[in-house]
Amino acid sequence: MRFTTTALALGLAVGLAGAARADEKLPPDQQAKVEAKLKEEGFTKWKTIELDDGHIEVDDAIDASGKQFDLHLDQQTLAIIKRKAE
Repeated sequence: MRFTTTALALGLAVGLAGAARADEKLPPDQQAKVEAKLKEEGFTKWKTIELDDGHIEVDDAIDASGKQFDLHLDQQTLAIIKRKAE
């Protein structure tokens, strides 16, 4: 019984550690590059920019015409790889 409890506790700890890494803030230099890229792509404002599961996630990005999108950007190239209208 002790082994099962220990295994369960270890599994929870690993799962929580993984969850803690999701939705990380970007370092300031990378944040500035992403913001410059968003402006270059015609976006005027956005709610949050975070690193999540190996890509950059931008919530509630608004383009020049006022349309709102959630975006995923490639972490290396900053290319928009997913654009979902809100």
